[in-house]
Amino acid sequence: MFDAALAPTQGPHDTAPLREPEPLREPGAFDVLVREIGEDGASEVRAVFWSETRARLELFHALPLGQHRGRIAREAHSLKSTARTFGYLRLAALALRLESTADTIDDAEFSDLLERMDVAFAAAKAEEPQG
Repeated sequence: MFDAALAPTQGPHDTAPLREPEPLREPGAFDVLVREIGEDGASEVRAVFWSETRARLELFHALPLGQHRGRIAREAHSLKSTARTFGYLRLAALALRLESTADTIDDAEFSDLLERMDVAFAAAKAEEPQG
């Protein structure tokens, strides 16, 4: 349904530290969604994305890492997928990082990654054209 070429894919074993940040977003991603489901539908789905992503980020902050590594990895996987669909490349890359390291990162790394995800989310939302 959506053009999978919007965001670069990384291998499942790409757990090296993030180098230069990914671009914040793929500018044409929303246009692809509009072509697929129309302006109204795309705007509604994007609004749901913002709401669900905010809730998911809050959940990450609330879950103790040591007790919920599996759930954190699953939620990060979902966030990665939806962020890619909408072209939020930096958020998708950070979610991939969390997904691929949830089993091994420590609390400090987890906290740092969540902070970076919060910043990427806020920056993407601030840069997003209205409409």
